[in-house]
Amino acid sequence: MNIIVVGAGIAGLSTAWSLTKRGHRVTLLEQGAIPNPLAASGDHHRIIRRAYPAGSGYGAAITEAYAAWDEMWSDLGETHYDHRGFMCVSRSAGDEAEDYLDGLKAGGFPFEMLTAEAAAARWPFLDAATLRYAYFSPEGGALHCKRVAIGVLEWLRANGADVRENTRVDSVDAGAGAVVLASGERLAADRVVVTAGAWVTKLFPGLAGTLTTYRTAVVYLEPPADLKPAWDVAPVILDVGGTTDGYIIPASGGGGLKFGSGLHKNPSPDADSDRVPRAGEGETIRDLFAPPMKRIREYAVTGVVTCAYTFTDDDRFFGAEIGKALVISACSGHGYKFGAAVGRRVADAVESGDTALLKRWLRAEVA
Repeated sequence: MNIIVVGAGIAGLSTAWSLTKRGHRVTLLEQGAIPNPLAASGDHHRIIRRAYPAGSGYGAAITEAYAAWDEMWSDLGETHYDHRGFMCVSRSAGDEAEDYLDGLKAGGFPFEMLTAEAAAARWPFLDAATLRYAYFSPEGGALHCKRVAIGVLEWLRANGADVRENTRVDSVDAGAGAVVLASGERLAADRVVVTAGAWVTKLFPGLAGTLTTYRTAVVYLEPPADLKPAWDVAPVILDVGGTTDGYIIPASGGGGLKFGSGLHKNPSPDADSDRVPRAGEGETIRDLFAPPMKRIREYAVTGVVTCAYTFTDDDRFFGAEIGKALVISACSGHGYKFGAAVGRRVADAVESGDTALLKRWLRAEVA
């Protein structure tokens, strides 16, 4: 088949990779460079981990995600994954860290429990007085987004895919299976797969009622010199407990020490709005992390990166078949780790025509 993929974030790159492997003629269109720094998957590193709340379905699906990444590493000839494990700290009963712990137990995944004092002794950037407990699991770490994008881009070109950077799609004719580029050129295919991230509602405005665009940001920090050795060997922190909804990725894969919080997000009219960091924004994000971090104001802000995501009401991934177009929004703030698996599943649906199964899998309703 002849297939057009619109958007070269991790879902689009992985879809193009999987379809090209299966012998299809793939044209991948990206409005910016690859990797695109404005894309949700355009930053340096993202978390992969086993932990999901029990019953969510995504905890089981992550096994498939790991297998898909292993297939990709084999094709690329190198691994863009820092297998440093992950940890969570709990600060209040019923917080998200506790939900994740229940998910680890339900899945039978390995973890080590630590008292507050033991956690602070191992990771001295933590304030023991603010913790209930912590736990560590070896099955997680950081995926190196930029290196993945460059590796898949090189693989696609070496294997015959038509990859066009700086090529914006102005509209999709879903009925005809065609796209119109900003240049006015029209391209037609047997199927069009749209993996345009937070830009998807510009191409399909009717989805705006289902997919809400949010603007968020993360901050890169330089820790105090005496705490830097501990950060250099620390696991990723999936959740800092309490109501912060905060995560941290230590320096890895060319990216620095990154802090992000679900509290720091706002609805946005579209993916291009408000993308310049605001004055003091880095410090605002940083200060959300005290507690449980000690001496947080001694961390120097080295950079702020804005991002746009689409979210569904229930934070699950989204798929829709519209004519000859297959629209995928594997986002909702936690999609990157499933990127390689999403690509394989989309390729399955393109070949089989079973988009119902794909949509159920995206929602973690089937294994």
